[in-house]
Amino acid sequence: MKQWIQRCALLLAVMLGMLSGSAAAADRTVGQYGMLPVYGFDMQDGAYSVTMETDCELLQDTLADITVADGSITAKLLPASSRVSAISTAETDQESHAIQPDQDGVFTLSVKAMDTAIPLSVYDEQEQAWQHGSVLFRADSLPADVLLVELPDYDLIEQAIDQYQGNTSQTQESMAPVEAVSVDLPDGEYSVSAELTGGSGKAYVSTPTLMTVKDGKAYARLEWSSSNYDYMIVGTETYYNLAEEGRNSVFEIPIGCWDTKMSVIADTTAMGTPHEVQYDITFYESSIGDKGQLPQEGAKRVVFVALIIIVAGGILNHFVKKKRRV
Repeated sequence: MKQWIQRCALLLAVMLGMLSGSAAAADRTVGQYGMLPVYGFDMQDGAYSVTMETDCELLQDTLADITVADGSITAKLLPASSRVSAISTAETDQESHAIQPDQDGVFTLSVKAMDTAIPLSVYDEQEQAWQHGSVLFRADSLPADVLLVELPDYDLIEQAIDQYQGNTSQTQESMAPVEAVSVDLPDGEYSVSAELTGGSGKAYVSTPTLMTVKDGKAYARLEWSSSNYDYMIVGTETYYNLAEEGRNSVFEIPIGCWDTKMSVIADTTAMGTPHEVQYDITFYESSIGDKGQLPQEGAKRVVFVALIIIVAGGILNHFVKKKRRV
């Protein structure tokens, strides 16, 4: 049961990591991407020599031994540098929480879990100052029969993340500026059919949509089915929402081609945090028509006709009443 929970946690960690991009990976200085904590109750009791990773210069090449007993982990560190006179795991006020070495120069500290970066400060006797960093004890350096859980393949995870980030970079680098296509039409407003695909399949754009011709070039004014889109990326350009707050998002973008999918990116805030989603939009040249074909124009005509009927009915009613009085 515990291993099943661990695998679910790993999957979630990888998914969150892929969404957060390369920044988190760049900030990590010890351990490997997506590492899960290994606690004392995940290991057989005993004393073991383990590999320790650290970004603290004074603790490089330090020997580390751990003791596991009743679910707790204790580490003994023998620094390679004689300049280390005290160690503290406190994030603030290190002086009052300083751990002193024993007569052999060994420091003993409590470890919450392995495969987890632990904030740690060492006092540099030469510089008379605290040096801050972190340490991590590798669970995969333990004998195989000590672990009561199965460790994920972190090398494979890192390869997958690197490949994902590499593919993302290649996609971004391959994007080129999108020029609006030329059309043999007078400048003005028209309608054109647009088809949106990609994403979760729930979003759509109104079609037919407004097409504006400017200096012989075609541009589309897209209205989305949601108000949660704040910008679109077409080629190398970013286009921002033109709609009023609370209304469905609207963007004016160049029509880069006819009858062929045009890749775009739309940023949505519907998931709590901004998230860029890739879509494909196809504009159909044969569908170009009069602006009056737009749904909103039809609605305007209905309202106008209804208004005429109301006014005409009011005038007729006035004359009927007047005739009765005469």
